[in-house]
Amino acid sequence: MALTDLTAEQAVRAVTAGETSSEELVRAYLERAEHDDWHSFLAIDRDGAIDRARVIDAMPERPPLAGVPIAIKDALSTRDLPTTAGSRILEGFHPVYTATCVARLEAAGAVVIGKTNMDEFAMGSSCENSAYGPTLNPWDVSRVPGGSSGGSASAVAARQAPWSLGSDTGGSIRQPAALCGIVGLKPTYGAVSRYGLIAFASSLDQVGPFARTVRDAALLLQAMVGRDPMDSTSLEWPEPIVLPSAERLDGVRVGVIEELMGEGIEPGVRIACQAALDHVESLGGTLVPIRLPHAHHGLATYYLIAPAECSANLARFDGIRYGRRALDAEDLLEHYERTRGEGFGPEVKRRIMLGTFALASGYYEAYYGTAQRVRTRIVEDFEVAFADVDVLASPTSPTVAFPIGERTGDPLAMYLSDVCTIPVSLAGLPSLSIPCGLSDGLPVGLQLAGPALSENRLLDIAHALETAIGFDAVPAGVAA
Repeated sequence: MALTDLTAEQAVRAVTAGETSSEELVRAYLERAEHDDWHSFLAIDRDGAIDRARVIDAMPERPPLAGVPIAIKDALSTRDLPTTAGSRILEGFHPVYTATCVARLEAAGAVVIGKTNMDEFAMGSSCENSAYGPTLNPWDVSRVPGGSSGGSASAVAARQAPWSLGSDTGGSIRQPAALCGIVGLKPTYGAVSRYGLIAFASSLDQVGPFARTVRDAALLLQAMVGRDPMDSTSLEWPEPIVLPSAERLDGVRVGVIEELMGEGIEPGVRIACQAALDHVESLGGTLVPIRLPHAHHGLATYYLIAPAECSANLARFDGIRYGRRALDAEDLLEHYERTRGEGFGPEVKRRIMLGTFALASGYYEAYYGTAQRVRTRIVEDFEVAFADVDVLASPTSPTVAFPIGERTGDPLAMYLSDVCTIPVSLAGLPSLSIPCGLSDGLPVGLQLAGPALSENRLLDIAHALETAIGFDAVPAGVAA
């Protein structure tokens, strides 16, 4: 078996047992990352990664992650690598610090090999909004990998990294995980520190892992979760994250969200998800139909709250302190206009304008205030549902990966890509996508969501289902 065929957990065991070294692993993945047929990466740190691997190999006792390499979404600050958030306005920018979650992984022995491509400022569902060009789906290079964390998902699916980090605002981990046939986990809001994550919508953004297995995702989450004094929204974690081991689902009640299994879901996606859910009963669990009465308002609610928050967060990119700066402006107003006009792409500008309008004094209550009240109703719907079931299930994406360029001219069609994931994000709940089959030769993802702070229970249920489903396909274009 090639080193790049090992799961991250297997790689940790191999290095710890002396069967291979961190340097050998890092070099194997660097070779694949540097021959980047899918444009997964924006920056690669060959020399730095090899140096860190050698340091770990010289340790008398291996750290928990044993020098296994990892790829990092370019929205996360890294002192040793440029951080652009996929935007020209930050081209060449080097932060003076590293994001807490990345620093924690490095302290646990992970080796960062590079920064991955993304939709500009995490705004998109296809990775086509990157100022540096789109990422391609390893299953079919004519199709998108999903977004906004498309580069991180593509890197894992293409065996360029055993696991990676992304960020999820409305579905930006789970949706690309589904489209690329891998596992993607969005933890409870506040589980992982956002310090060092370039903000899109602060009440929604959450960092989480991509991996090939649920156990790998849990292993990565272990090293990141918990309170950070640099992030006031981070949480004290009530219990350690443990690697899931459940084989049965005896007594588990899985709620099937009726609103997300009907109209708008491609037939092939619905069939694959239903076939996966059939395993629940064979494993001793029970399927329960569940309704979320306000879920159909999720998309409209999200596209008022998220743009409003982004219009405030992106005000800091003005060319004064860092990043791109317009030259030869005659006055400060022209400087701002030209810097932001040249530096931001069309989708970012669209959302800033929408958000600024929603926050305007004459419209605030009618739009942003109303959206926040609907968000409360969505939260209450989940609370009622979890009184009857342990987890909720739905497709992760209403479609499989769509062709590049198909939706770029129709923003609403693009926004509908996240219709299944957005309600969970608005409620701040943990959720993950596991691959559950193929439709027309392309991966389908099953989304599972649990109550706040229920990561261990959610991971256990997902692991049991993952094992029963047995999806282990490799994209045809990904050589060993």
